[in-house]
Amino acid sequence: MNYNDIKTIDKCTIAARGGMTLLSQEEINRMMEVGQGGVHELFRKCCLAVLNHDASDDDAMAVLNRYPDFNVKLIPRERGIHLQFTNAPAQAFVDGKMISGIRDSIFAVLRDIVFQSAQKEVSSFDLEQPFDITNYVFEILRRAEVHQYGLEPNLVVCWGGHAINRVEYQYTKDVGYQIGLRGGHICTGCGTGAMKGPMKGASVGHAKQRIDNGRYVGLTEPSIIAAEAPNPIVNNLVIMPDIEKRLEAFVRLGHGIIVFPGGVGTAEEILYLIGILSDKRNQGIPFPFIMTGPKESAEYFYQIDEFIRFALGDEVADLYEIIIDDAEQVAVKMMAGLSAVKLHRSRHKISYYFNWALHIDEKLQFPFIPTHENMASLKLYRDRPLGELAASLRAAFSGIVAGNVKEFGRQQVLKHGVYQIHGEKDLMDKLDNLLKAFIEQKRMKLPGSEYVPVFEVVKEA
Repeated sequence: MNYNDIKTIDKCTIAARGGMTLLSQEEINRMMEVGQGGVHELFRKCCLAVLNHDASDDDAMAVLNRYPDFNVKLIPRERGIHLQFTNAPAQAFVDGKMISGIRDSIFAVLRDIVFQSAQKEVSSFDLEQPFDITNYVFEILRRAEVHQYGLEPNLVVCWGGHAINRVEYQYTKDVGYQIGLRGGHICTGCGTGAMKGPMKGASVGHAKQRIDNGRYVGLTEPSIIAAEAPNPIVNNLVIMPDIEKRLEAFVRLGHGIIVFPGGVGTAEEILYLIGILSDKRNQGIPFPFIMTGPKESAEYFYQIDEFIRFALGDEVADLYEIIIDDAEQVAVKMMAGLSAVKLHRSRHKISYYFNWALHIDEKLQFPFIPTHENMASLKLYRDRPLGELAASLRAAFSGIVAGNVKEFGRQQVLKHGVYQIHGEKDLMDKLDNLLKAFIEQKRMKLPGSEYVPVFEVVKEA
């Protein structure tokens, strides 16, 4: 690519929006200190990812190389923080003005990266304690104004890959449309593919039903935002500190989950949810969980189902339902599940907007750092307790995601070589087959990219 052909806007200043207009002078001073210091580079990268929203590139380093002169500066004002950009991607502007939705997302980045970092200095949360982690997740979502008291429990989380084909993408739109017609709202990882499709479909369903307050919540994290930059339909963006808090936000905020075809990131999410729902302490808590795709993707879900049953036992398959090529049936089943969620929460006086009752084991809450040592020490053996093995398998997939698209993981692989994943031979055979299937189906990277594995499966006797 000829970087000389890339168009930029030389200079632009935008005024604060939303919660970033309601700041004390003390909060502004703290934000200026951290925003010009340790978190500035992270803030810059996340801003660039949002401004670069239309690009089909999941390589954070490539995006930074494309706009080496891009920068953002915080400007203190009595009415909140203003932002000044230099050499910003021109695609984020119309007639010299930043697109409104992108502007909202930029201030979400300011809130979740700079403001939250400044708040840590005065925060009482101990993030070594599971209870405090959950309260911290709640606080981030509250600051983002995601919690809305009194709304029906109808927020459907949709998981799936950003590297899906056209048929699969159309199916995610069809499901979203059917959900939207029935008054459901959508929460996804905020990116393209299976994260954009349901929102796009639901927006049409909402328009037909004259629902003018559609909720399209996007939950992301700093290390993956370049790979899954917010799609233009997201109207409430939240950047969680890491994947574990992002996943906890999904299951506590959402009222049911639909899983579309994806790759290792989707497998990670599935195992995370199974680790929670299989916990005896969560028995009796309704949580609709449906895996679905077009008939062309049936093999993908059969492979996932086979792997889960082999690794964790047939009984865990009772936690989910697989529906192939029937978008309307998916919506009908999900909305029926949401009715059960409402009844349960009403009877037990549980809030509609945040599921405090769900128990999440600390093994799923504490961040997994994908170093080579940690990846090699996961102990993938079927004689371990179900919850522990599910958590370790989740971590294995999380490490592969990091090696594929996250800056830390990519740097680890460049420096030390591929990750090694150790475990018992039979389980590793199944894992190896599943990962090879993902590669053959081109589910590891965006279409057009030639995938180079960042992992090696080591089969122990």
